[in-house]
Amino acid sequence: MPNAKVLSEKQAVVAGLVDTLKNSASGVLVNYEGITVSEDTELRNELRKANVEYSVVKNTLVRRALDDAGLSELDEVLHGTTSLAVSNDDPIAPMRVINKFAKGLGDNRFHIKAGFMDGKVLTMDEISALAELPSKEILLSQLLGMLLAPITSLAVVTKAIAEKDGEAAPAEEAPAAE
Repeated sequence: MPNAKVLSEKQAVVAGLVDTLKNSASGVLVNYEGITVSEDTELRNELRKANVEYSVVKNTLVRRALDDAGLSELDEVLHGTTSLAVSNDDPIAPMRVINKFAKGLGDNRFHIKAGFMDGKVLTMDEISALAELPSKEILLSQLLGMLLAPITSLAVVTKAIAEKDGEAAPAEEAPAAE
């Protein structure tokens, strides 16, 4: 039986993990076995840039935290080396960064074991599909570009009409609206 101090420390770690799991938008459990220190440092830098929390976790402690957070389906992947990457802001970020890093290594020594989003466990197919999505900023800029396209076309046509001294430009010279 562990002493009271060790037990209370472990309970605090589990409580912190439960809080992290419940408050995160998404997360992934990762097998990091076999990566070098320099590769791990590179990964942590990329995750930090994406505002993703990453930590190595003990399987027994994370199992208790997953059970308390209502994600007990993930218990079956908790063997071997395990790390946890979670994000509070961008739900796609942990999957995208980890997936990109794993592809960059080119072998199977580093891979996603399982993932969750908004309190639901995701299949590996769902994780792969989400990991291939562009970042939130890129999606927003694409949306903004689509919204501005009609306005830009109108401005170009209006400018062409104004340059012709108010006369309508011939149909073949007018730019087509998309």
